[in-house]
Amino acid sequence: MVAVWFVLRRAFWIAVTVWVVFTVSFLLMKAVPGGPFDRERALDPAIEARLKARYGLDRPLWEQYWNELRHAVRGDLGYSFRMPDLTVNQIIAQGLPISASLGLLALSFALALGLTAGVLSALARGTWLDVSLRLAATVGIALPSFVIAGLAILFFVFLIPLFPAAGWGSPRQLVLPALCLGGPYAAYIARLTRTSMLDVLSQDYIRTAYAKGLPRRRIILVHALRGALLPVVSFLGPAVAGILTGSLVIEEIFFIPGLGVHFVQAALQRDYTLAMGLVLLYTVLICVMNLLVDLAYAVLDPRVKLE
Repeated sequence: MVAVWFVLRRAFWIAVTVWVVFTVSFLLMKAVPGGPFDRERALDPAIEARLKARYGLDRPLWEQYWNELRHAVRGDLGYSFRMPDLTVNQIIAQGLPISASLGLLALSFALALGLTAGVLSALARGTWLDVSLRLAATVGIALPSFVIAGLAILFFVFLIPLFPAAGWGSPRQLVLPALCLGGPYAAYIARLTRTSMLDVLSQDYIRTAYAKGLPRRRIILVHALRGALLPVVSFLGPAVAGILTGSLVIEEIFFIPGLGVHFVQAALQRDYTLAMGLVLLYTVLICVMNLLVDLAYAVLDPRVKLE
């Protein structure tokens, strides 16, 4: 019952957060100079007036806000200004599976590499392996994903032609974007795992497990790693948010037809409806992921209560 009330309360605050984001985004987009019909060659005034009337841009600001909010609550995000034959919902349906696949692959890579490196670094504390892994993690944190993408293309496309430079569809086209997007987060996870593992390995229950004669592998993988995962789980919320927003740059670099391309073009071309729809989508995804992280934290550590 406590978990149900916790989820309901968080759902209420998620709705409030989405509404605030919607309001702020709407006001900011209307305050920015220019509009979706501004071009190098000016439109005929009569044509521009008819286009504004079609999309309701000739109405008072409060009426535009109310109409867009009413449609957004129903899940209708309207038609794109730049792609009038497609609704925003259709554009999201086409691009979201691609962006989600890229994000899932990047997150899986970050968790696999980060956890492995963190555990090995903690077990080999003070050795050359520990120093090497910490140095690699520091470099990974310092380099942004677009720099890693440029270096990866230089080495693995031109110098050592193992992967294609762009595109989407084949498994070989997935590797470089996922590695470049998940690399910095793997470095963060490695540092968190190492610090947490060193703390857990010094706990009394770990020493008790050794005293009982349990195999070292079981102690590390079952008892110690579970406690060391708590900071990593807490980091997953911001990590998912970073992977979602960071994928915009990666998708542009590798020409991946995900939501990132549409998001960048919507911002540059003042496509109000598409930009608003993508902002709301990312907001909902981030809030839901943070909720799932809190629930997972309570499952991993029984001492944590959902209040």
